[in-house]
Amino acid sequence: MTLFYQQQLIILLGVCAVWLLVDRKLRSKREANKQSQHGLSATAASTVSRLTRQYLLVFAIVMGADWLQGPYIYSLYNSQYDFPERLVALLFVTGFLCAGLTAPLVGAWADQYGRKRICLVFCITYALACLCILIPYLPILLFGRLLGGISTSILYSGFESWLISSANSSGLSQSELSTILGRATLVNGFVATGAGVISNQLVEYTNSFVSPFMASGLLLLLAWVVIRSAWSENYGTVTPSEKTSSSSANFFQVKRLAQAFRIVCSDPKLLVLGLTQTCFEGSMYLFVFLWVPALQESSKSETLPLGYIFSSFMISMMLGSLFYTSIVSYFQAPSPSDSVKNNNNKSTADEPLILHAKLSSLVCAASALTFAITISSEDEHTRFWAFCAFEACVGMYYPVQGMLRGTLISNEHRATLSSLFRVPLNIFVVVSLLTGVSSARYTVLTVSACILSFSSLMTGAVIVGGAEGAGSAHNAHDP
Repeated sequence: MTLFYQQQLIILLGVCAVWLLVDRKLRSKREANKQSQHGLSATAASTVSRLTRQYLLVFAIVMGADWLQGPYIYSLYNSQYDFPERLVALLFVTGFLCAGLTAPLVGAWADQYGRKRICLVFCITYALACLCILIPYLPILLFGRLLGGISTSILYSGFESWLISSANSSGLSQSELSTILGRATLVNGFVATGAGVISNQLVEYTNSFVSPFMASGLLLLLAWVVIRSAWSENYGTVTPSEKTSSSSANFFQVKRLAQAFRIVCSDPKLLVLGLTQTCFEGSMYLFVFLWVPALQESSKSETLPLGYIFSSFMISMMLGSLFYTSIVSYFQAPSPSDSVKNNNNKSTADEPLILHAKLSSLVCAASALTFAITISSEDEHTRFWAFCAFEACVGMYYPVQGMLRGTLISNEHRATLSSLFRVPLNIFVVVSLLTGVSSARYTVLTVSACILSFSSLMTGAVIVGGAEGAGSAHNAHDP
């Protein structure tokens, strides 16, 4: 059985390598055509290149620190510290609860006090969480999980908010921003694959599950240095009422959070955006707990080569990212008549929104289909490829969702709203964990497939339908 997974990994690696080479050549041609048609200056190209390097370097370091911890956190608690499974579940739930409760505050702090500053705080809190996990004393471990929850909220809101705000202030186009987000997901796949191998080697060399967490802490210190030296600061807009509010209310961001909540409730597109994030990322987090028992149940072998399977999933995620960049490059490729269209029809500004909303709907529908295949088939190979397809959807989801957030959310409350969406997400995951995910995995997969299908339909009806309707109305009134 190990041979099968080795063969599939080699096939996926080959497809990924060929696609990377083709995409690189096509991207070079597109950039050359773009510069010749639109007369882009060397300064503009330099700005794109500089921002890409600044973001992707930091993103690779912090995601590497996160991926180093993932494979061994359960083994450290359960095997090395001899904690019972119920206590391990309590530690996991503590982290998710803290992430859900602090997410809105983290986003509001990032908007008011600075996205660069909150990312620096992330490096410190996550490094302290790594330090706490080295001490097998329950109160300290719980405190470490609290710090880990706060850090997770920053990781999935602060960094993206900094990038989008920096891209907008630098005058980058939507296609250039989508390219950076797509490359970030691609880099994440490479980093995850490498981090899995490195963490495995560290454990084998030190004979301890602690070593990956020590390495993660060192990477976080490196990230702090790079962010401090290479990034510039950007903020949301601080209202006059926030400036004059009391210090305690200002710290807990009551008015900013209330305003952000009203914005979400009054905009159906933002509600659907939050629904998609809850449904997809909640299903993704539950998938982490489900894929091993689901494959083990259908396997004739007593032990599965989890390392090869994990690497196959990461390569699949990279393929999804490449598929995304190819689609966006094809549909947003510049043509000589673009400038004329943009002058005569302002609705072309909605085209990136419509494209990414359609992709979001497609990703949710395809993910629901992969879960449906897993439920209906007991064949190990079929389930493996269905899970690979889901990981490819994950690779498409992150840049798609990032572009939608960048388009629909104003800079004033970007980090606040992005974090606010994580509250129902973490509640969904915590409730699912407390009800026993592994023992009821078919029910969980069925529910995930249903809510993903619903999210797909709502995205198509509200965001795509609304944007296309507005574009048609605008065209009808054009002279």
